[in-house]
Amino acid sequence: MTDLEFLDRADQLLLAIEQCCDRINDETDADIDAQRVGGLVTLVFANRTQIVVNQQKPLHEIWLAAKAGSFHYKFAEAREVWLDTKGAGEFFENLSLYASAQSGLALSYAAM
Repeated sequence: MTDLEFLDRADQLLLAIEQCCDRINDETDADIDAQRVGGLVTLVFANRTQIVVNQQKPLHEIWLAAKAGSFHYKFAEAREVWLDTKGAGEFFENLSLYASAQSGLALSYAAM
């Protein structure tokens, strides 16, 4: 994957996160503040906990930091998904799990 391909896919992922937050805020009482600065999105929940997702261009990875820990994801072209580099699953499934745990609500994130 070239740097440009990575940036395109990574930007799609960050946009999907923002769009999911908008949908969740419209459909629930979650009140998630999604703040994007360049290649970084910070999700701030009503209880003031945060999840940070950012691009790591030199490694062609997406990094996610949550109360559950820090995780690195690489794009699996054959499956068209971002997978944890240590085999711990798919990005949006994990984001849904970690966001739900931190917010205390059942939240669902997915690629758009």
